[in-house]
Amino acid sequence: MSYNFDEIIQTLRMTELDHFDIRTVTLGISLRDCASRNADTTAQKIYDKITRVAQNHVENARKVERLYGISIANKRIAVTPIAIACDGLSADEFVKIAHALDRAAMECGVDYIAGYSALVQKGYTNGDREMIKSIPQALAETKRVCSSVNVASTKAGINMNAVLEMAHVIKKTALLTKDNDGIGCAKLVVFCNVPEDNPFVAGAFHGVTEAEVVLNVGISGPGVVLDAIRRLGKSDFMALAEEIKKTSFKITRAGEIIGRKTAEGLGVPFGIVDLSLAPTPAIGDSIADIIEAMGLESVGAPGTTAALALLNESVKKGGIMATSSVGGMSGAFIPVSEDQGMIRAVELGHLSIEKLEAMTAVCSVGLDMIAIPGKTPAETIAGIIADECAIGMVNNKTTAVRILPIHGKDVGEFVDYGGLLGRAPIMPVRNLDSSVFVTRGGQIPPPIRSLTN
Repeated sequence: MSYNFDEIIQTLRMTELDHFDIRTVTLGISLRDCASRNADTTAQKIYDKITRVAQNHVENARKVERLYGISIANKRIAVTPIAIACDGLSADEFVKIAHALDRAAMECGVDYIAGYSALVQKGYTNGDREMIKSIPQALAETKRVCSSVNVASTKAGINMNAVLEMAHVIKKTALLTKDNDGIGCAKLVVFCNVPEDNPFVAGAFHGVTEAEVVLNVGISGPGVVLDAIRRLGKSDFMALAEEIKKTSFKITRAGEIIGRKTAEGLGVPFGIVDLSLAPTPAIGDSIADIIEAMGLESVGAPGTTAALALLNESVKKGGIMATSSVGGMSGAFIPVSEDQGMIRAVELGHLSIEKLEAMTAVCSVGLDMIAIPGKTPAETIAGIIADECAIGMVNNKTTAVRILPIHGKDVGEFVDYGGLLGRAPIMPVRNLDSSVFVTRGGQIPPPIRSLTN
């Protein structure tokens, strides 16, 4: 890949003026060779492998930052889903594995390590059950470990037993971490159609079809897109889409070269570029601001979902012209607490959970970083997860729920995590009973589109 002088100047402008950065370089590591019959032995083997493979990950990324003058916001690690790598352990033994992951992340200098995960869209193994049971304690006792569970897919349908169980896991995690405003729930995601090469936490893991080690990159750049739309001024939708596509092309080109150079420095294969526009709490680095720049008074107004669809599809079209290595979730993220424009819209009463759910049908993830009253029943949370899974299952796309029941707080209050996790207003949840529906148990069958052979 070669760059001309104009592209370099444009990249410098994006970096200096428009909050452009590489959001994450995530080193995926297989742990399939670490299993043993003894939990302590397995934990030690996991710690040893991660610290050996990733020992230079952070310093290598910093060298690439200095070389190209582009910030890499996060250097992270993802591992094989722990329920697979450590199948056969008890819940208490899985917690030991979580502590080993936490120590390894600290030793390597990364802020998060992801892959404390299970894939149960069609059913549980005994190891899956024990690992899921361990999640609340594991997240309460560690700082850097992130967890995810895939409960549905277009091929398998929705495992409603797992949906209900994960609602209770979320509630228990919130309770065990209530002194820190339920921070454990910010590290826990429930998925439908989870991708195996996603570099973004909390939902990242190293898929079982991946190589031994691989380096994936997640790009960012809402500020760059926002600036491009503002400079374009009044135009029709075709011109607007073309401008976003051209901007996405530039962002992706920069992201791929950073990813490939980072992988080269570690001597590992380069995997994918995730094209997702990931906002931050910084002013001007907002998906909501992009939607409003298209001509809406506020995100949440009629037309919001259409504007988000245009943004998401244009980002993808521009990105795939820039690289053949597209993967992950690739689109626009709408995490409420991490986007100043979303926070503003919630506080003004312009944005509800129901509207956010509609928006997730056309963006790249789902209901993300949404704080709700701590008194919300688990059955209501299960209904929210089931709705989001249905959108993903029927539309053959990734959807997810990262929801934060905040103990002792109610609508009108907020939690402030600081940093990239941001500030979350407590949002109202409809006070209607879902318990009879979500406790039926069993599997919601897959849609007819699952029959693709």
